[in-house]
Amino acid sequence: MRQLLRFLYGIGLFAAGILHFTRTAGFQSIIPRQIPFKKEIVWISGVIEMLFGGLLLLNKAVTAVSRLLPTFFVAVFPANIYMAVKNLPLNGKQLPKPLLWGRLPLQWLLIRGARKLDQ
Repeated sequence: MRQLLRFLYGIGLFAAGILHFTRTAGFQSIIPRQIPFKKEIVWISGVIEMLFGGLLLLNKAVTAVSRLLPTFFVAVFPANIYMAVKNLPLNGKQLPKPLLWGRLPLQWLLIRGARKLDQ
């Protein structure tokens, strides 16, 4: 079960990280306007996601990733809240409001699951 969870997180994180570089503008748009250096934040978070995803896929530093990943998910949570409050599209696609708000509890499930990656 842990191997499957690591694989799913690894693929998901690595793919999301790549999207930070191929769809930078979409990710920039969900960062609250008061926060500067949006492009740099998107790129840094993309690198972090690719790094964590790659480590999980290679089954390396799993304990470190499982400890750091929840903090990363908490750090990006404000962007998800901002997106729901402002009803912003995700990479050019407008999602229904219930789906935007439904993503918020999903973030907490991702945090809980990340803690189980090395158990």
